[in-house]
Amino acid sequence: MAMNRFLELYDVLIDSFGPQEWWPAETTFEVAVGAILTQNTNWTNVCKAIDNLRQGGFLTFERMAALSVDELAGLIRPSGYYNIKAQRLKNFLEMIRDDYDGELESLFQESTDRAREVLLSVRGIGPETADSILLYGGNHPVFVVDAYTHRIFSRHQLIEEESDYHSIQQVFLDALSPDAEMFNEYHALIVRVGKEYCKKKKPLCDGCPLRVLCE
Repeated sequence: MAMNRFLELYDVLIDSFGPQEWWPAETTFEVAVGAILTQNTNWTNVCKAIDNLRQGGFLTFERMAALSVDELAGLIRPSGYYNIKAQRLKNFLEMIRDDYDGELESLFQESTDRAREVLLSVRGIGPETADSILLYGGNHPVFVVDAYTHRIFSRHQLIEEESDYHSIQQVFLDALSPDAEMFNEYHALIVRVGKEYCKKKKPLCDGCPLRVLCE
């Protein structure tokens, strides 16, 4: 029953919006950087920071690792909380350097559980950021959960209101086959409907494509 409902919701969203082609990045390293920068800000601000890094030629492990925290903070200033995020990026880079000889792809070659454990050990990287890096950068079949996921699926009574990150993620993993491509698309579609219709304070239910599931 749960599986049919989750798949039904996915089908409605993909029929309504089409493929989202997310995450927009040129390299897996850029995905990881973007995942850290997008904490507590919107994607428009992240894009400005990414553009600064790209224009300076710093969107590679070697070039970024050579920057000081202060230099990095100046470049990512548009992303907000730039001093904190610069340190988090440096923490991430140091882990890649120390544990994987500067090769991000070596992290992605680990098992999903091991790679997730390693990422969560980095100060400043939480579950959503780790899973975004794994799914969008490493093509690991993990389901990314965010505030939109909680809001939409609790409103449709598919998860409990008090559910935490892990329990929500487990609901999806239990209901769906492990498919990184689908998980990628599904999460991007959730973000789309959350931004455009299932707003926090004044949801636009009348125009929402998911309204058909309530009728």
